[in-house]
Amino acid sequence: MSIAYMIYRWLSKCSPLLFLLLISLNVSAQGLRVAVAANANFVLQQLKADFKKKTGISVEVISGSSGKLATQIKNGAPYDLFLSADMGFADDVYKAGFSSTKPRIYASGSLIVCSATGADLKNWKSLITQEKIGKVAIGNPALAPYGKAAEQAMNYYKIYKKAAPQLVFGESISQVNTYVLKKAVNIGFTTESLVYELPSNSGMKWLRVDPAAYAPIHQGVLLLKHANSNLVNGKRFYDYLFSSAAKKIFKDYGYSL
Repeated sequence: MSIAYMIYRWLSKCSPLLFLLLISLNVSAQGLRVAVAANANFVLQQLKADFKKKTGISVEVISGSSGKLATQIKNGAPYDLFLSADMGFADDVYKAGFSSTKPRIYASGSLIVCSATGADLKNWKSLITQEKIGKVAIGNPALAPYGKAAEQAMNYYKIYKKAAPQLVFGESISQVNTYVLKKAVNIGFTTESLVYELPSNSGMKWLRVDPAAYAPIHQGVLLLKHANSNLVNGKRFYDYLFSSAAKKIFKDYGYSL
């Protein structure tokens, strides 16, 4: 008699209530794979911890630039949800047929200019056009929405051409953050959420870039078709992202809703 058959016979003798409980526990045991834009990686660590505390469901976070993650999904990467740093890449994945839901805004981000080297940012618009300031980091505009926003802001102020010789491009916003924090560059353009990840004595100087200078950074989430094999848990995390508990965490890390 096989082990599987023995388990089946045992389950068949269970009360309906116990049977449903065992099935529920089995569903909860299935973890989720969530692809998240690099700017929201840290806040998602807080969200997944809170979600597991509330539900017992584990979440594995895969972080990268929105553009690269979108390409991976379209090439068959086994992710259950996709949290993009903008609606554009989320919409591309949806139109390509890989999502069970239309893109929905889960948060909106804020672009900042910052420095860990003590640069005076009050006149950052003239500062980044000067060769003496050294390197200025932004995300690759083709892959990272915050890099695109930085490019838009510089074009808005008509300083992009002058600043271009100083620019260093990171594949994702996390790479830009690394350049800034390790002082490989004097100035960087990144997400405001970085500020709330750092200790109060970090010495980071920063200013918000006027939102009028760039298109709104509405960040979109998709429940992917891969989650059909784990739909109950996928839907629970999707819904959790719009709960009051999740909204508070997003706000704590500099996002607007």
